[in-house]
Amino acid sequence: MTTTISLDNAPPATLDVDAVVIGVVPDGKDGGDGVRPAAGAEGIDQAFGGRLADALRAVGATGKAEEITRVPTLGALPAPLLVAVGLGESPDAEALRRAAGAAVRALAGTRRAGIALPAASAAEVEAVALGALLGNYAFHSFRTGERKDPVERIVLAASADGAQAAVDRARTLAEAVSLVRDLVNTPPSHLTPDDLARTAERVAGEAGLEIEVLDEKALAEGGYGGITGVGKGSVNPPRLVRLVYAHPEAERTLALVGKGITFDSGGLSLKPTDAMDWMKSDMGGAGAVLGALSAMARLGVKVKAVGYLALAENMPSGTAQRPSDVLRVYGGKTVEVLNTDAEGRLVMADALVRAAEDEPDLLIDVATLTGAQIVALGTRTTGVMANDDDLREKVVAAARREGEAFWGMPLPAELRKGLDSAVADIANVSGDRWGGMLVAGLFLKEFVRDGLRWAHLDIAGPSYNKGEPYGYTPKGGTGAATRALVRIAEELAAGAL
Repeated sequence: MTTTISLDNAPPATLDVDAVVIGVVPDGKDGGDGVRPAAGAEGIDQAFGGRLADALRAVGATGKAEEITRVPTLGALPAPLLVAVGLGESPDAEALRRAAGAAVRALAGTRRAGIALPAASAAEVEAVALGALLGNYAFHSFRTGERKDPVERIVLAASADGAQAAVDRARTLAEAVSLVRDLVNTPPSHLTPDDLARTAERVAGEAGLEIEVLDEKALAEGGYGGITGVGKGSVNPPRLVRLVYAHPEAERTLALVGKGITFDSGGLSLKPTDAMDWMKSDMGGAGAVLGALSAMARLGVKVKAVGYLALAENMPSGTAQRPSDVLRVYGGKTVEVLNTDAEGRLVMADALVRAAEDEPDLLIDVATLTGAQIVALGTRTTGVMANDDDLREKVVAAARREGEAFWGMPLPAELRKGLDSAVADIANVSGDRWGGMLVAGLFLKEFVRDGLRWAHLDIAGPSYNKGEPYGYTPKGGTGAATRALVRIAEELAAGAL
């Protein structure tokens, strides 16, 4: 991330920038439909002679969340442009994040932007800074033509206690999320399992993480039949990456497992074309684990975190696994592969069993696992399943505090029968089409040791935005679950999880 962000406690109306961003909220007094400036814009309103609300109303501003209104300052401010962003009726931290993101995204191509959104507390400062940095993201690695570059310098008008620490935390989280977005957006021609493992080595070196990489030979010798089976159809062999971050004062251990299918064709159970073109994103879970671990290390979270990236490319070929093949996953359990497009759960099974050997206090897996998640919860909400109802709700609450949309889902015992196999311990899919997200969760649960607290995050929809950008979320890779995993680690360290 090349953008710089800094604090300035000077009056916002005096900022020497190319554009100043303020917040506005609806003002329905006297039955009208106007707006009024939000906190942080007081001096700017004075610079406009107290008629800023009138000017905004005249050009149609309503204060609706994320609405962008541009007004030339005509010399009223050093900045030639004023950008008013709607905060909605009752703005909270997430509204501030989204507003800052929408405003900075709208200023792409601008060199310097000042932000005068509400920032009276450290929490508000962090929300504004994080939203601005995330909204400023762009992926231009493969563009050669004309493009609008992100804002080079962001100046945040704030002087709250703890403001600098809040900005530093926001920068660390934004860098982690941007790493994940970059990985998800990278085409599979440039991100094979080995490429992703090498990226993990680089990130580990920069963040001070321990790392171990198992190649295809070590995987076969170690009995990792799930990862080996999925990867055998590709010329790009699979990898299992183990990362460790250990704070010297850590009292609790968190294990994270991420699905890392660098491209998913469906294998011999081939996907239709319109379901395949965005399957470069099928490694979003592994990316989130890598990004979260790097952020934990930089933030100094008082926890031991062990991350597993289960990496493979799922391709059809003469060497690919076939429907009705039986695999023996790590730990010895056998799986009948009835559908090769249900491959993520196979690589995750190996990693889940291995992760339990680290004796964690909590095991979280994150995966772009099922299309059924999108059917059930849409493209923005992560499905959360767990072997403990209280844990599930705590995970959901932690994610929401970080501004990520999570929703708790059950693991109905009656659906487990659909995974019975006539020839193996378990089948990888059910013969019943209903409840596919929940069935996948039940499959993973079979590979979690009894007594180990475990939660499963299905990010199939939230990991990749196929629509238009919104708030601080760009088109393409989103970095879903990265921030939530960091928050979960912090709350585990604090004894809240």
